[in-house]
Amino acid sequence: MMLEELKRRNYAESTIDACIRTVEQFSKHFHRPPDQLGPEHIRQYQALLFTRWKLAPNTVTQRLAALRFFYVQVLKRGWSVAETPYPKRVLHLPQILSPEQVARLIDAAAIPFHRILLMTLYATGARRAEVAHRKVSDIDSQRMLIHIRGGKGRKDRDVMLSPKLLDALRLYWRGLRRKPADWLFPGNRSHTASRPISTKTLWHACQQAAQRAGLEHKQIHPHTLRQASAYYTTF
Repeated sequence: MMLEELKRRNYAESTIDACIRTVEQFSKHFHRPPDQLGPEHIRQYQALLFTRWKLAPNTVTQRLAALRFFYVQVLKRGWSVAETPYPKRVLHLPQILSPEQVARLIDAAAIPFHRILLMTLYATGARRAEVAHRKVSDIDSQRMLIHIRGGKGRKDRDVMLSPKLLDALRLYWRGLRRKPADWLFPGNRSHTASRPISTKTLWHACQQAAQRAGLEHKQIHPHTLRQASAYYTTF
């Protein structure tokens, strides 16, 4: 029923997966079906998210939002904000890499495939899921654009395609023995997969490159390149 309600509201697949996992974990922790659990269990679970699993306040808020959706939209029960308050949000200043550090990171990619992924993340400023899910047809070399379809909030937009990234993508394409039929970055080595790469591939590409470049202390992840791209485009 929860899955149906989430899909009926056209939530993104990543949001649906996160909500379902939250309710499953909540149920498994108390060894009871979630519809048999109440406010006291929710309060205990919220405390455990901080004390046992050491989750950040923003992550706890997301977990509580998933439970609230389940109780309000699926079970049609009330939800007391007074009894289950959302934790105060913690806002951190983004860690911006210098242009030299960005170059070091990309040059330190473990394999050429990781290099083109990192270049695409930085040059487009796209989110990791947006890069992973790009199709060959999204590259518009005539107008020098990359079409981002179904981005965050299921919104479409276009981002600029830099000449340097276009050259790198063409080099990547020429190096493929078997050209992908659909996905720009298909999910297996033979490049014939019917699904794109996992977002974890981009995460691991960043982590490995950061270690090789001696930048592991910077806690680099795909969003770091998005932030750097936005910063240098703005300023």
